Amino acid sequence: MRRRAGVAMAGVAALAWGEWLNRRWSCALVGNGEGAAEAEAEAVVVLGYRNPQAAANFINRWRVRAGIRSIAADSARGTRVIFSGGAAGSGHAEALLMADYAKSGLSFDGTVLLEDRSRTTWENITNVIPLLEDADRIKIVSQPAHALKARAYLRRRRPDLADRLVRADDYRPGEWLVAKPLLALYGLWTLRGLKADERKVLP
Repeated sequence: MRRRAGVAMAGVAALAWGEWLNRRWSCALVGNGEGAAEAEAEAVVVLGYRNPQAAANFINRWRVRAGIRSIAADSARGTRVIFSGGAAGSGHAEALLMADYAKSGLSFDGTVLLEDRSRTTWENITNVIPLLEDADRIKIVSQPAHALKARAYLRRRRPDLADRLVRADDYRPGEWLVAKPLLALYGLWTLRGLKADERKVLP
């Protein structure tokens, strides 16, 4: 009985830790976006995940949904959604697959731009920069650790654009609950290459 209780407590602790860490990452290296006017231009960048098949996979479909729900109500007409990701092997570009899902699967009729050459997160950020120059608010959408890594890369490449970063809606309490401890462990591994000042957001 005690052993079962101990296992249950450990499980609850792991879920709480994963929830806390993913939330912490979602809030890191962003501004608060306060005082934004309706006329301001907003860019929502959705990062792709390796997708060798001919349709958007589960992770990319979730990222598309998170990107669309990240559009601020006060800037919906001035928002562009940028899908970023090249082809995995000889398949279709992730950006194209995500855009197709947004339009055909979610009936999204807003402004869509494609960046279809990137193979890495660094290339994602490098290649979308020209599409962000006139954006007043920038949101980067992915799993929280991956989005944080991308925000850190934008700060390295273009600190002036990074000053326009605000939170995306890619973290919600309870969403991916069971997977969050694993996502947290993977996030700690993938974020290990951040610079010292960027690693302040890590526990």
